[in-house]
Amino acid sequence: MARHGGGRGWYGKLIGAALGVTMLATGASVWTAQAGATDDSTPEAAAPTAPGSAVKPVSAAIAHASEKGKRGINITIDDGPDPKWTPQVLDLLREYGVKATFCMVGTQAQAHPDLVKKVVAAGHRLCDHSVSHNTAMDKDSQAYQSRQILDAERMITKASGGVRPMYYRAPGGAFTPYSRKLAASRGMRPLGWNVDTKDFEQPGTDAIVATVERELPNGPTLLFHDAGGDRTQTVEALRRLLPRLKEQGYSFGFPVR
Repeated sequence: MARHGGGRGWYGKLIGAALGVTMLATGASVWTAQAGATDDSTPEAAAPTAPGSAVKPVSAAIAHASEKGKRGINITIDDGPDPKWTPQVLDLLREYGVKATFCMVGTQAQAHPDLVKKVVAAGHRLCDHSVSHNTAMDKDSQAYQSRQILDAERMITKASGGVRPMYYRAPGGAFTPYSRKLAASRGMRPLGWNVDTKDFEQPGTDAIVATVERELPNGPTLLFHDAGGDRTQTVEALRRLLPRLKEQGYSFGFPVR
């Protein structure tokens, strides 16, 4: 799983103000790592379950496989929700009877709770994609990583009306042993990908489709985006790929947990 593009990118202008709002919105009791902890430290004891909620820890190994088995495909959609593109993606998924996993950025979920609720109502799953999509967050402190993961978890859960993310995908694949353990302790399976469609770079609809068809033998988890710029090519690629893959005998499901 190579890193994909995007970087701090289009979030740069947004985050300066949004992070201040985030800290107020998510409360002052943000967990921070103990000073001097290493990447091999275990975060479970430092990230307690809120009273009345049940969080079952999951594996900290990065997931790629599909619950549908060898002929399964996991459609994963990153960086939203976005008021223009997410509804179009949802319409296509509904048209072809496909369920997907939406890896949401915390500030986007906070700004568009109506879309988060629509994603959940349609039977899709949620994934924590950090607060601010910093693709270099693996170089930052554990305290920073914990804020990015746990604040986004709270923001997405609140926006959804109480439905928690089931996965955590590090921006650009910037996982650390520490961040994987922390997410897993909160019931969020670290989520990778097998096929990076490069749709973020807008290479053309034909190129996106060709990448999927060429690289699908690498594994079942496909990476698309519904935010961060013009996603016309992504929508058109999905319009071609969903029925084509169904005709080839593939079924669509969710990543293993």
